[in-house]
Amino acid sequence: MGFPTSVKDHPILRQAVHRLDDDLGDPRFGRTLTRCLDDTLARTVRPMPDGTAFVVTGDIPAMWLRDSSTQMMPYLALARDDTALQDLLLAVMQRQFEYIARDPYANAFNAEPSGRAHDPGDLCENPWVWEEKYEVDSLAFPLLLAHRFWAATGRTDHVSRTLRTARTVIAVWRTEQDHERLSAYRFRRRGGPPGDTLPDAGRGAPVRRTGMTWSGFRPSDDACRYGYNVPANLCAAAALDGVAELARHARAAELAEDAARLAAELRTAAVQHGTVQHPEFGSIYAYEVDGNGNALLMDDANMPGLLSLPLVANVPTTDAVYLATRQFVLSPANPTWHRGTAAEGVGSPHTPDEH
Repeated sequence: MGFPTSVKDHPILRQAVHRLDDDLGDPRFGRTLTRCLDDTLARTVRPMPDGTAFVVTGDIPAMWLRDSSTQMMPYLALARDDTALQDLLLAVMQRQFEYIARDPYANAFNAEPSGRAHDPGDLCENPWVWEEKYEVDSLAFPLLLAHRFWAATGRTDHVSRTLRTARTVIAVWRTEQDHERLSAYRFRRRGGPPGDTLPDAGRGAPVRRTGMTWSGFRPSDDACRYGYNVPANLCAAAALDGVAELARHARAAELAEDAARLAAELRTAAVQHGTVQHPEFGSIYAYEVDGNGNALLMDDANMPGLLSLPLVANVPTTDAVYLATRQFVLSPANPTWHRGTAAEGVGSPHTPDEH
């Protein structure tokens, strides 16, 4: 199957480039936008014999569920009248859904069942899995992409598979609402940095049930210090909003109700247990909590993070808690806020010092 390898002549993209050039007065921005969109199509998308598409992420020969979703999302703005681009997005989603069916706890996969892995010593022996770091966002982002694809194009030929995948995701997220009692997931990696493994024989640090769903790792692939990652839970709730809407459209009333109910549980728990009172900024979202009174105040540049909540979690930009959280994140009070001679912004514990 042939997929598009360039969108530089797309009318909507040309309009966007002209607006950038006019508004910013510098053609470099428009050229950069076009180059990035074309580079992703030409260099990261691999058509597969089964009609799906494998999307490589960065310099590692594996496909991350979250990253491949975010790599494709910019093309939704161009897809309404572009059937070839729509088919590419569908092919990516089809492969994502197949991966989730193979192992909903994995974050990254091989193109074939090659047995390749980031660390051959990991517990997971599934030959399709490159890495089994369980992250809530790995399941949320393909569902977000599926709903946004429907909203952007009106196509429904992916809806039945989306809803089957959603049932798998909901089952995992409900299990991980009671991680200590119900979850069999473990992750241990020997010989690496502390952020590459989970304590307590791979179970993770102790948590108390709050209504949020547990995550072993952050969007950065670093281990969570506390098991409830707040932005990931809010992102999951937004993904479930989309599932509920798709399910209602498909007349799958029971699934729609289940998705809406879990979304409400996650949001309520994030507000009740995932906010703290900061002496300078007032009520703000923590990055992680454990339900036992511990909270981690920081942000991470990887999505979903606290700063990105309006983009990935349907949180209004006028929300008072978000605005206070944003003030915290964009200040030296945030331990991952960095300022140098050339730039300033949110970084990550994942990156080395001075980077």
